[in-house]
Amino acid sequence: MNFVFPAPDRTTGAVLRETMMFLVVRDYKPLLIMSSLNAPKVEYRQLGKSGLKVSVPILAAMSFGSSEWAEWVLNEEQSIEVIQAAWDLGINTIDTANVYSNGESERLIGKWIEEYKIARERIVIATKCFALVGEKPSLPTHFFPDLVKQRDYVNQSGLSRAAIFNAVHASLARLKVTYIDLLQIHRFDPDTPLEETMKALHDLVESGKVRYIGACSMRAWQLALMNELAERKGWTKFVSMQSEYSLLYREEEREMYAYCKYHGIGVIPWSPLTGGLLARPLHAETTRSRQAKGTQFETKLSAADEQIINRVEEIAKKRELKMAQVATAWVASKIDSPIVGANSAQRLSESITTDIKLSMAEIAYLEEPYAPKPVRAHA
Repeated sequence: MNFVFPAPDRTTGAVLRETMMFLVVRDYKPLLIMSSLNAPKVEYRQLGKSGLKVSVPILAAMSFGSSEWAEWVLNEEQSIEVIQAAWDLGINTIDTANVYSNGESERLIGKWIEEYKIARERIVIATKCFALVGEKPSLPTHFFPDLVKQRDYVNQSGLSRAAIFNAVHASLARLKVTYIDLLQIHRFDPDTPLEETMKALHDLVESGKVRYIGACSMRAWQLALMNELAERKGWTKFVSMQSEYSLLYREEEREMYAYCKYHGIGVIPWSPLTGGLLARPLHAETTRSRQAKGTQFETKLSAADEQIINRVEEIAKKRELKMAQVATAWVASKIDSPIVGANSAQRLSESITTDIKLSMAEIAYLEEPYAPKPVRAHA
């Protein structure tokens, strides 16, 4: 591809205008690129010390798929609308998992790529393996742990070589792509030798089906064991850690994030708004919070939590911002990129905090009430 630029004696303004307007390709037909350069600007950050750049924020795809899997999940048409809205806002990185709506989330992302003719190299797809994927969306496998003992589900979960390869091949088929940018292990698997897991992941990278590998929600010592094994063997190491992190849950700061910072591992936390609790005034409810009541997914608020939520609301009102913007800006100031979920274009726009900078005093005010909590969401 050949680029034609104005003569060097032009003014800077003329150079910029002409560069913005035309890109001359091999057959010398001018290609208008104004729409791309005028697209809304989000920030793109390097993922740890890897060369991969991801958008800030990353779009969470857990809520895309089928409401048969969970009441709060968007169905096909709504899901694709939100994905396209994210793309229009400049978000180029999507985080999904094979288990989300039992594969429907991945399938819809693939359909969106196909329908909107998105060039594969322009989007960063992160997905996960480990959990058991049910045969249909209406079978939430996390409620049926004994399924793994049944004939049709043997070797379909965990981090054995067989399970990882089965999961990746199925994900590629649903996504309709030839490679995954970032394959993350969804949890630590105590039942499979570390050598088997890390060699399988390395072989997938060597094959070109996966470009980078990451890990999710585990103890710092578990991540250290796996990465140090890979280093000794000369295998591919993890470049990212995805775990829960927000103003209401900061336990990862104690060991995991310190380890990641020292080793240059990127941090892309999930639930920066704690399931929406930091995006709305105290005690306000949503469909998701109502459904979570009485289940393992319900978040119990302490007095310290309530104080933090009130302080987020206070700063939001003072600065004429949304609560979600304040809470997301805090997370974004600490790590590589937060993973945010949304059910509308409006909610997505609230997650872009490139121009929102919290002062040191505001950060300290938000953090001050925090009280230690039991570690959660780990295998």
